[in-house]
Formats: sequence, structure tokens, C-alpha cells
Amino acid sequence: MTDLYSELLIKKEQTGKDKAIKILMIAAIAITAAAGLLIPIAWILTLALGIAAYFILPKLDLEYEYVFVNGELDIDKIMSKAKRKRAQSFDLGKMDIMAPVNSHRLEYQNHNTRAKVLDFSSGNPNHKVFAMFIPDEKELYKVLLEPDAQLLENIQKSCPRKVFLD
Repeated sequence: MTDLYSELLIKKEQTGKDKAIKILMIAAIAITAAAGLLIPIAWILTLALGIAAYFILPKLDLEYEYVFVNGELDIDKIMSKAKRKRAQSFDLGKMDIMAPVNSHRLEYQNHNTRAKVLDFSSGNPNHKVFAMFIPDEKELYKVLLEPDAQLLENIQKSCPRKVFLD
């Protein structure tokens, strides 16, 4: 038997909020640095803003990598194309259903207000987003993904009665 393997990289699009945060952080650093020429104590604020920017700005440039291997879906978060962090791992054997977000097949699950939403999509409204409902020991997750044809095919081969493409 052959192994089912797929990987896909999805770039998260920047929202207006993300762009505003970047501009405001850079402007605040520039203003406090200029003020530091007149008031030397302003350099402390410039340094604090620089440290905050070091931790905040990479989180605004995100990519998600989906790796599917034999019924296991691992999702990694890649920040600024440099730092990788495991976002979530799923055993798709436990999955309840997977279908496009606007599918009628998800009507029952969408009424569950206790499901925690994990959005690993690009945020582009023109892309086809799938929702996957999967329980964990503690919670029920609604996972939003943008799989390509090969990833969908492999997930469907792994869980044939749980994946719907309509």
C-alpha cells in the first residue's frame, strides 16, 4: 500500500488592521527616535517600541503549511519566512465532517456555538475554504482550510465518508 502524502503552503493575506499596525509601529519608533534628539529619555521609549516591534511584526506576515501523511494533518505557522511553529496536529480518523464552508452539509454543525474556530486560511474571500469539524479531548474544533486538489483527494481517500466536495 502506498503512503498518502501532501503538503501545501498558504500565504495569509494582510488585512487593513495588519497594515495599520505596521505603519503605526514604524511611525511611533521614528517619532520617538526624533524626540530622542531633543529629550534623551525618549530613547528608552524608542528601545521599548523596537523590542515590541521585534515580537509583533513577524506575526503579521504569516504562511500556513499543511502536511498530510496517512490520516494525520499537521499545520505549521511560518512567521516572516523565518520562524516555524507547529500550530496544530489532527488525527483525521476522529474528524466528523469536512465540506466547503457554505455547504448545506454543515448546517447542523454550524449551529454548535461551543465549537472553537481555528482559521488557517488565507483570508481571501475568492478562495474556496473548507471547514473541518474535529473533536479533541476537551473541545470541538471548526478548522478552516484552503486545500488544493491533491490534498483534498488524499484526505478523501483517507476518510471517504466524511469529506464532501459540493
